[in-house]
Amino acid sequence: MSRIVVFGAGGRAGRRTVAEVVARGHQVTAVVRDPARHADLAGIGVSVVAGDVTEAESVATVAAEHDAAISTAARLDVPSEEFYVSAARALLAGLGRAGVGRLVVVGIGTTLEAAPGMPVHDAPGFPAEGRAFSLGHAAEFEVLRAADTEVDWLVLAPPPVVLDAEAERTGRYRTGGNQVLPAEADSAPFSYADLAVALVDEALTPKHHRSLVAVG
Repeated sequence: MSRIVVFGAGGRAGRRTVAEVVARGHQVTAVVRDPARHADLAGIGVSVVAGDVTEAESVATVAAEHDAAISTAARLDVPSEEFYVSAARALLAGLGRAGVGRLVVVGIGTTLEAAPGMPVHDAPGFPAEGRAFSLGHAAEFEVLRAADTEVDWLVLAPPPVVLDAEAERTGRYRTGGNQVLPAEADSAPFSYADLAVALVDEALTPKHHRSLVAVG
């Protein structure tokens, strides 16, 4: 049995990740800003705790004695670059102190390349507000890539579309490089439930390392 700590556990991706870990028979610590708002997460194998993904000391405290970490954390009330850069630095520092060697982070599909050398957010006509949010994720990736750290990190970026929040888990997904995965004929929209499968797979049995990887 492994112990996984999930940051941002109260969101759509976070909740499904917590459920996926539990369904596999592992223990999970669900980290949220206000546990009172997420009491429904608590259950067999789940401990709900308060934590701040942008503070290294908080990360180290909640991550102690865990085998891997998954971050699905997001903030819309803080400038994107400020939040994601702070989170990347705090996660690496805090997990390093706690001795947690594996980190899987949810990225965003708009940072993937639509064409060689051109991220989706740099395509002509891309909305300015969406581009600012995407650039925060890109800055987060640059912090991770430049870091001198023993933490084996990975950024998994789902397709640059709205994910299906209602679809049931199929357990099927595919991964690629740092380019948007080509759409398959008659394929259903990628779901949060299957994103959670990919996140937990990479946390428990890593196949990709220190890179940005498309998943869909």
